[in-house]
Amino acid sequence: MKNLGRAAFAALVCVILVAGIAGQADTQASDALDAKIKRIEAGLLPAVHIKGRPVETFSLAERMAFHKVPAVSVAVIKDFKVEWARAYGFRDIEEKSPATVETLFQAASISKPVAAAAALHFVEKGLLNLDEDVNLKLKSWKIPGNEFTAKQQVTLREILSHSAGLTVHGFPGYPTGQPVATLLQVLDGQKPANTAPIRVDVLPGSLWRYSGGGYTVMQQLLIDVLGRPFPDIMRETVLAPAGMAQSTYEQPLPESLLARAAVGYGPNGKPVGGRRHVYPEMAAAGLWTTPADLCRFAIEIMNAYGGRSDNVISQDMAKAMLTVQKAPSGLGFMLQGEGRDFRFSHSGGNAGFICDLVAFPARGIGLAIMTNADGGALISELERAIAAEYGLPGYNVVEKVLVNLGAETLDRYAGNYEIDFGGQKMILSISRRDDHLAFNLMGSEIEFYPESEKKFFTMNLRFAFVFEKDTQGQVTGFVANGVYKAKKTVK
Repeated sequence: MKNLGRAAFAALVCVILVAGIAGQADTQASDALDAKIKRIEAGLLPAVHIKGRPVETFSLAERMAFHKVPAVSVAVIKDFKVEWARAYGFRDIEEKSPATVETLFQAASISKPVAAAAALHFVEKGLLNLDEDVNLKLKSWKIPGNEFTAKQQVTLREILSHSAGLTVHGFPGYPTGQPVATLLQVLDGQKPANTAPIRVDVLPGSLWRYSGGGYTVMQQLLIDVLGRPFPDIMRETVLAPAGMAQSTYEQPLPESLLARAAVGYGPNGKPVGGRRHVYPEMAAAGLWTTPADLCRFAIEIMNAYGGRSDNVISQDMAKAMLTVQKAPSGLGFMLQGEGRDFRFSHSGGNAGFICDLVAFPARGIGLAIMTNADGGALISELERAIAAEYGLPGYNVVEKVLVNLGAETLDRYAGNYEIDFGGQKMILSISRRDDHLAFNLMGSEIEFYPESEKKFFTMNLRFAFVFEKDTQGQVTGFVANGVYKAKKTVK
């Protein structure tokens, strides 16, 4: 110390003090973040609460058990960075393997906006055109012509915004180990394809109708134009530039990644066929990823939108992507709100997997949640807890007034109803539970309560039921959310 001059010694002391203060600040920030996460984990909220009753909150562990969801993985964006990521439960119940933040889940339909970004990248490169007939560049297969395409040809803009008039809403996938259709077989509905042929059955551009079939056509378009396997196209064009190092469109998943992959579970708590389904419809449903990687993609799009990045697409193209083309779709994402409340989002559901991605570009905030079971209600509850902590709009708990109809009146609603969920028909058996009604859906009991003689609401999902009666006052059916119609059959 004798040879250390006063100035040098003073400088050393300053360095030590600054390091100590910085370390203390880091510890405080870490403690504050941990406290925030704990509040979220303990503060899950229902969609609705009944006036006059306290608003209930639940722990994440409680709701995972209630909804029979083995694993939940979540990541949150703040200030255009992944602020935190956590995983809960088991990626594989049979092996008792815990989920981690690196566990891979199927992104299901969130595959679509990621694939859309690749298509828009090649529009900017001049290899594709948003507004020309896609049949001009399709080589291996072409959209069959008919009375509708004679009047209006299908464009890439229409495909990306679900307005091309193409059929096939979604895909069930193929149990691992079973025969898997080729992409061309899927497009034409040829065995072993398990979906109908993808065809135009309404005038292109005339209406919005969700179509996984359209994105499957886009997948073939990219393959034909670039002459390369789709997973390679996606890795080089979007996944790597966006920093999505944990993600792949490979189907089936390579053996080297299976040890990190979640098993998909059905409503009965058992693994889906083959433990995971295979999706040759990669653009529509084939992405394997993590919530943190989905957040990195959202950050890339937000940064492009704000003019801070052009790793995947330019600012002009990001603005086009996040502009409504045919409500509620932009070019890949669903869009809502204005100004600071503007958000882009996409949800997804494959066999044994449910997930959601939301981002607010004016706030630099977003989130991604993935589950390996039917965790739709759980995701909504967790999103409301995150929104409450981060001050996000659109997730408020709605207050409802419960009307007492009496047991005799409620019993008249009980019975079996045939309902059409977007072309998929199923029977719902409704029964009375004290002062409300309930039915079982995919292993979970859905309870709904009367706010009038005809209108009912659910507690955990923003789902409204309006019952219909004949002239004699007999219940004949109901309409769910103003869209899905059900007809009462045999009680």
